[in-house]
Amino acid sequence: MTRIARWARTEWGLLYLAVRGPLVRRRWRAAPMAIGAVCLTAVLQFVQNQSWGYQFVQNVGAVRAEDPLWLALLRTPLSLFVPALDLPVWGALAQLLIVFGIAEICLGRWRTLVIAYAATLAGTLYARLGIWLGPDSPLGLPATDSQVVDTGPSAAVVGLAVFLAWRCRAYVTGGVVIAAMVVEVLLKDNLAGKEHLAAIAAVLALCGISEVRHRRRTGRVAMR
Repeated sequence: MTRIARWARTEWGLLYLAVRGPLVRRRWRAAPMAIGAVCLTAVLQFVQNQSWGYQFVQNVGAVRAEDPLWLALLRTPLSLFVPALDLPVWGALAQLLIVFGIAEICLGRWRTLVIAYAATLAGTLYARLGIWLGPDSPLGLPATDSQVVDTGPSAAVVGLAVFLAWRCRAYVTGGVVIAAMVVEVLLKDNLAGKEHLAAIAAVLALCGISEVRHRRRTGRVAMR
């Protein structure tokens, strides 16, 4: 076995084993939530590109930092499935199918949803904090970003990718994802890039909490 093959087996072996069995046995039925998310996103993309549907999608799923907080929180869950108008929809659909599908198989449906929502919510709340800090702060944002429509699955996808990498011990992969998001902010200092970093910070906190709980459970078992 070559060095690259050994490294790949070490890095992605657990993830491969976790995904392969359910996919072989159940095929597309192994990830019904991910497929449902893809269908919902495709429907919302179609509706928001119609003259009669654009405002409806904005009203139920478009989040802006200038919105009242209660309204933003109400719209945040659906905003995850509203594709950004300035990006190709196939990118959002591919992200949902691949990352959500793998997460659903490896983590379970509800844990996937919780992590995805936590990452998306972290980005939504960061936008308000960044605008409050102002453009002179390294973590701040210009006031004009309060009017930017903030939708799409990217923050959730980044968060899930980092959590999966930690859970399946694919640490190099997780490090690459984080590094890519840092480079994104350095090259293009915008709201989306900084929201991705906020999502990563929230998910790393969840990883830390999960690790502490696991060690406590292991310690209690060892003491029996």
